[in-house]
Amino acid sequence: MAKLHSALVLGVLVSLGGASVAWSSGGGGGGGGGGDFPSASAPAYDPAAEYVKGVAALNAQDYKGAARAFGHVTEAAPANPEAWRLLGAAKSGTSDWKGAKRAFEKAIKIEPDSALAHRGLGVALGGLKDPKAQDELTWLKAKAAGCGSCADADSLKAAAGAVEAAMTPGPKAELAAPMLFAGPQAGDAAYVQAVSLINEHRYGAALTSLARARASFGPHPDILTYQGYSWRKLGAYDQAESYYRQALAIAPNHRGATEYYGELKVERGDLAGAKVMLAKLDRQCAFGCPEAEELRRWIDAGHEPSS
Repeated sequence: MAKLHSALVLGVLVSLGGASVAWSSGGGGGGGGGGDFPSASAPAYDPAAEYVKGVAALNAQDYKGAARAFGHVTEAAPANPEAWRLLGAAKSGTSDWKGAKRAFEKAIKIEPDSALAHRGLGVALGGLKDPKAQDELTWLKAKAAGCGSCADADSLKAAAGAVEAAMTPGPKAELAAPMLFAGPQAGDAAYVQAVSLINEHRYGAALTSLARARASFGPHPDILTYQGYSWRKLGAYDQAESYYRQALAIAPNHRGATEYYGELKVERGDLAGAKVMLAKLDRQCAFGCPEAEELRRWIDAGHEPSS
């Protein structure tokens, strides 16, 4: 099994509210498929920092500021469902129901089983007096019925109640989604737990912890890279590639994602693609670096090298 990098992001994650973030080398699995890789140009905004800024604005009920920040996140990381959900929440806070509807629809397209996104969409449709709100209410009630007394039972019941309230004529209670994501301390704890689970080869459990970390910090490339690694070890190569490409789109010089993307190309028999990733690492590491040397070992072996 490939090593996991030790230069992780606890300090980086704690400081995400700053003006800029110095990406660490990260860790995690690689993508696969073709020989291309994401654009070498970084996004105009640091999506992780903008995400934290948006969460702070939501907590302060600064819905316009939150919408602006989450708009920047979705521009830079359009595959991040949390950002679309929170953009929808911010739009709901100003009763911009059309904008909220668009945002929640984007979230559902990425994550079809998200009760939070269906709740938000149902509330937005209710605000628009759109009869399709009933579809969201039906979906939530079916989800609640299937849940029974599961851990999500109360939240599903509350979600259905919010949609019903939005559909009811007359004065409305506050419909904007409440702040549901934990702060940096909880995110750090989830991240550390995920790394421990990965080292124990418990990849499914690690993905659950990584999802909690991402809810706190948004599309941080180290988190995305570990999500890719976990999916790769579970044999879901297409999903692994998706997360690596997201990480590299945000941080094109992220050495961990580049290395493990190359390793997955080796696993798929795409040695030419792996060599492209190695050349990228060699350009970044003028005096050599562990990521380049490890990928070189993979390419020379034609598979995962023995320890």
